[in-house]
Amino acid sequence: MNNQLNRRHFLALSVAGAAAAALAACTTPDPAAAGPERLMPTDTAVAEAESLRPTSGATVSQALNAASLTAMVAGTSVTTWGFNAALAGPVIRARTGDRLNVNLANGLPEETTIHWHGLALRNDQDGVQHITQDPVRAGASYGYDFRLAHPGTYWYHSHVELQRERALYGALIVEDPEEPLTYDKDWVIILDDWMDGITGTPEDVLAELSQGMSMGGMDHGSMGSSPGPSGGAMGMGMKHMLMGSRSDFLGGDAGDVSYPFHLFNAKAPDDAEVFAATAGEMVRLRIINAAGDTAYRVGIPGQKLTLTHTDGFPVQHQDVDAVVLGMGERIDALVTVGEGFTPVLALPEGKTGKALGFFGTGTGKKPLPAVLPDSLDGTIMDGSQLKADPAVALSVKTPDRTHELKLTGGMDKYDWGINGNRFAMDKPFEHAFEIKAGERVQVDFVNDTDMWHPMHLHGHTFQVGADGARKDTVIVRPKQSVRVFFDAENPGQWLVHCHNAFHAERGMMALFSYIK
Repeated sequence: MNNQLNRRHFLALSVAGAAAAALAACTTPDPAAAGPERLMPTDTAVAEAESLRPTSGATVSQALNAASLTAMVAGTSVTTWGFNAALAGPVIRARTGDRLNVNLANGLPEETTIHWHGLALRNDQDGVQHITQDPVRAGASYGYDFRLAHPGTYWYHSHVELQRERALYGALIVEDPEEPLTYDKDWVIILDDWMDGITGTPEDVLAELSQGMSMGGMDHGSMGSSPGPSGGAMGMGMKHMLMGSRSDFLGGDAGDVSYPFHLFNAKAPDDAEVFAATAGEMVRLRIINAAGDTAYRVGIPGQKLTLTHTDGFPVQHQDVDAVVLGMGERIDALVTVGEGFTPVLALPEGKTGKALGFFGTGTGKKPLPAVLPDSLDGTIMDGSQLKADPAVALSVKTPDRTHELKLTGGMDKYDWGINGNRFAMDKPFEHAFEIKAGERVQVDFVNDTDMWHPMHLHGHTFQVGADGARKDTVIVRPKQSVRVFFDAENPGQWLVHCHNAFHAERGMMALFSYIK
């Protein structure tokens, strides 16, 4: 396999691309890598773990064609990349125990993969290029085939470079055959910050951010700005870098990137989606944050949401005025539909603008986006502040192994990393966090930076603290720590990384490596 990286790969320092130069094949560790024998994706232990997962005997199939497409975003025609010629891929619905069979046809001019975000699936299906599979070459096809072990709200997206920052993502809903919730309908909502084809490309953004802040130590979080449609892009020749973005909820600096639009199911506010319902119906909202650099505060003005799940797993129900989702997080909530048009607002935390959808009962007049509130106040929570439903809480057990992951780097050089290390292209195991099957693992995320980070672990769910929610993505605020626990019961090689797309591209990732 040719491990030479072209200039674009080197600039991007992608999650998948960073690992590409590190492994000569996805089935064999780098022969130069020192250390113990590792459980690689084709190890028999991976197949054995898959055989123990529940099975319904049914198969759900879906074809996904990744290709260039032309679409309208806020009245502007843009050319971008997506699945099945749409700005959001098809919603895939299945049930616990079903076998999911997806044929990916790569019509892009470059290689791609699909990562199944949040799923405890077999390691060779995780979709990380050169870590768990060979990339799917331009013009080639690849079949994903695995069992769905847990019900919940999940999603899928490309894990190659900045492809997710276009439209290469979609929702995956795994329904529970023994669903304990009672509701009349459910509404899948995907939120995204959008700039591709409007102000530039994702690669343009990364190239600008990668220059860092060479302006004599100016404070990224407090400097003034000239607001654009969705936040203040910095002057002095900087087109995409966002300045003056602040959120007390997130602990200070809210984001790096200025976006012209925020999308709600691929639609800008002036073309907001209307979900047809009847007054009095109970609707389950399945909210997914697919954004690259934006947390969203989601709520209905003057009405409570009842939070029921975070990252696919049930929690003790909590009534809130709004909920905040970091990139990669999902929240399920119940809401009773009122008469007329009811706005569901998703406000970019610490930025300007909004994403928007409506419940519509066929009566009244839909309000214009400009007259809707620009803030949601009251009781505000994020998924890490919820408590696990007792049915999914981890048993009490002394950890067998503890790993500290210090989140390091900053805006000055845009050199994000973990424990001071940017993920090495040619040495993926050099700073790996080693674990063994059967262990209870404690992970301490310690944020040494001035920026918040949504940290995502592949292939597992962890519990936040001793009795917190079960999650796979958690917000770690600046200068704070979050302790999580997980059971090492899914052998293989699994990434852990910040789900800010640009932080990950610049090195804030590492590997949890099962060893024999």
